[in-house]
Amino acid sequence: MSMSDLGTVIVTGGSRGLGAAISRKLGALGYAVAVNYASNAAAAGAVVDSITASGGRAAAIAADVADEEAVARLFAEAEAALGPITGLVNSAGIVGGSTRFADLDSDVLHRTFAVNVMGTMYCAREAVRRWSTARGGKGGAMVNFSSAAARLGGPGELVHYAASKGAIESFTLGLGREVAAEGIRVNAIAPGLIDTEMNPPERLARLIPVVPIRRAGHPDEVAEAAAWLLSDAASYITGTVLTVSGGR
Repeated sequence: MSMSDLGTVIVTGGSRGLGAAISRKLGALGYAVAVNYASNAAAAGAVVDSITASGGRAAAIAADVADEEAVARLFAEAEAALGPITGLVNSAGIVGGSTRFADLDSDVLHRTFAVNVMGTMYCAREAVRRWSTARGGKGGAMVNFSSAAARLGGPGELVHYAASKGAIESFTLGLGREVAAEGIRVNAIAPGLIDTEMNPPERLARLIPVVPIRRAGHPDEVAEAAAWLLSDAASYITGTVLTVSGGR
């Protein structure tokens, strides 16, 4: 497949952290990239500029993925600006603060699930409606974002976040099997301790000793995994969660 055939990938939460790294990686590979953001237009613009400066194609598109109407607009604007959508990376997510579960504010709990779970599902549903060969589509590939926390549980600080990511793993398995015969592959990545703004220096220092590789991961290492799952090299893989955690 040539670069001109790769199509457009929507990367939710593409203005920062893992989403930004994935957007830049996909742009370098020749995909057109719709860099979604919720509020930081400047950061999204910087990611777009880095892609276009290297000869790629990209556009920044604002949308709160927790709003299903905004998600529909996101897909429509991405296709109008960049062409047919062939891939989706659901990397938008929030931690929702670090606290014991008994002290968790209800609004924070609802927002965490609204963004991490409902946002992923709204985007996935829109993609399936467009891609399913049973609906006249041409197929596509989707990468959701779980976390090693789904398996570790996040006790003492991130139980709510871990639970939201556990939901993503179940969703990925079920949807992947449901649409496998309709030309759609659905996989997920479960990153471990990655050096992004979600993990402040003091948390990195505390947890690096329990990572078998003895270091935090780099966002580019996660971006490589996402790019591979979207590619034809992973054409026989669906309904799978790929752990990128340094062995933890």
